[in-house]
Amino acid sequence: MKIGFGSDHSGVALKHILMEHVRNKGYECVDYGAADSKVSVNYAEFGLKVAEAIKSHEVEKGIMVCGSGVGISLAANKVPGVRAAACSEPCTAKLAVEHSDINAIAMGVCIVGPEEAKMIVNAFLDARFEGGVYTERVDTLSAIERKYGK
Repeated sequence: MKIGFGSDHSGVALKHILMEHVRNKGYECVDYGAADSKVSVNYAEFGLKVAEAIKSHEVEKGIMVCGSGVGISLAANKVPGVRAAACSEPCTAKLAVEHSDINAIAMGVCIVGPEEAKMIVNAFLDARFEGGVYTERVDTLSAIERKYGK
């Protein structure tokens, strides 16, 4: 499975730690930037790159990092079919996959350290969508996207 990674300048170091962690778990990683932590960049640009890669099936899932995890996840969620959740602990990542079939997570470098971030990634990658009643709920999310031309 291919996993897409993106971050703004603040998240570059944590992104690289997580990419190594994910590679060690046997996944292929694709880095969509940012490349440099010294130059301030717009988180939305990199959330969009990861989301577009998910939509085009270049990657199956996305992992993103910015200061809080919120901004980059908001950018990714603007792309139809992408469901990204900002997660600051593993339980949210697990439940978001199981109940909302998310395909991307975002974390804040100001919120979580490397070890907590690895646990969040593990929960995200190990969880499976439960289907059942949650299928109807995810279908409702898709209907909202269609209604507003997303």
